[in-house]
Amino acid sequence: MVSGSKKAIYAALFGNLGIAIAKLMAAILTGSTAMWAETFHSFSDTCNQVLLLIGIKTSTRAATERHPFGYGKEQFFWSFLVATMLFGISGVLSLQQGATSLLVKAHHIENVNINYIILAISSAFEGNSLRVAFTVFKQAIEARGEKVNLHTLFNEFQESKDPSVLTVMVEDSAAILGIAVAALGIFLSERTGNSMYDAISSIVIGAILMIFASFLARENKALLIGEGIPKKDSKRIVDSVLQIPEVNRVISLRTMHLGPKDILVAMEVSLKDGLDTDKIELVTDKVEKQIKSIIPYINPSKIYVELQQDSCPTNFKGQNKQDKKGFDSTM
Repeated sequence: MVSGSKKAIYAALFGNLGIAIAKLMAAILTGSTAMWAETFHSFSDTCNQVLLLIGIKTSTRAATERHPFGYGKEQFFWSFLVATMLFGISGVLSLQQGATSLLVKAHHIENVNINYIILAISSAFEGNSLRVAFTVFKQAIEARGEKVNLHTLFNEFQESKDPSVLTVMVEDSAAILGIAVAALGIFLSERTGNSMYDAISSIVIGAILMIFASFLARENKALLIGEGIPKKDSKRIVDSVLQIPEVNRVISLRTMHLGPKDILVAMEVSLKDGLDTDKIELVTDKVEKQIKSIIPYINPSKIYVELQQDSCPTNFKGQNKQDKKGFDSTM
């Protein structure tokens, strides 16, 4: 998935850089406030792609004594920073530009056809970038053997833990919507001779960027503070472990994403009475295999299984335990 993420990011990076330069020239030549807002947006998106690439690169660093679980959450941090920039730079500047033009000074749009040409080219580039990101996004669904439809796409969008692809898709969607708003504002200003519509479109673009940025920030915040795997996967793990003959019940299951494809799993399992030490040791291997069957890419070194027998004064690890009723799936 990392290679797919990089492909989506590079497609967005080169597309946005060319678009940003073209929009800047159009904004200078025509004086359109909406084009200035789109220029801020595209240059911000270009910087954002660089930050996403930095996140992918730094997340692959080997674990150290100070960071024993590795640097996988670097991706979440840089993606959160991208959301902040999208909100703080693109959104605020677009709002400021539109408000200034609307309240303080009027402006006149010239060479309107240049704007239309640049916006049309921009929509083509943004559409291609969105197509590449969507293809990568769709592959995650197909890899699980599920049919790609509106329901599975919506669920994947909610449950995806790949911030890079998610960010590119959100940015490109906001960009296409922003282009449509800019084109409408310029068209209405040209038809009516009133530049107010152009200024309003800049404000609307700023609002769109802030809404999309808030969504990205919320998603990455959840991953940064320790979001677990989806409930359906937790249930599959529990059901699978309960199929092991020696297992009496699952007391607790806790998971956390350390990266898009890096998961920490801690499980506490109660065993049936009368098992000897050799059988107890074998149960640990069985539990790990069941977990790995549900999450094939998980690193076995990040699976922690604690076993106990209710009838014994001590558990397998020699630690006194009290019986717990019910299953704790806190994640």
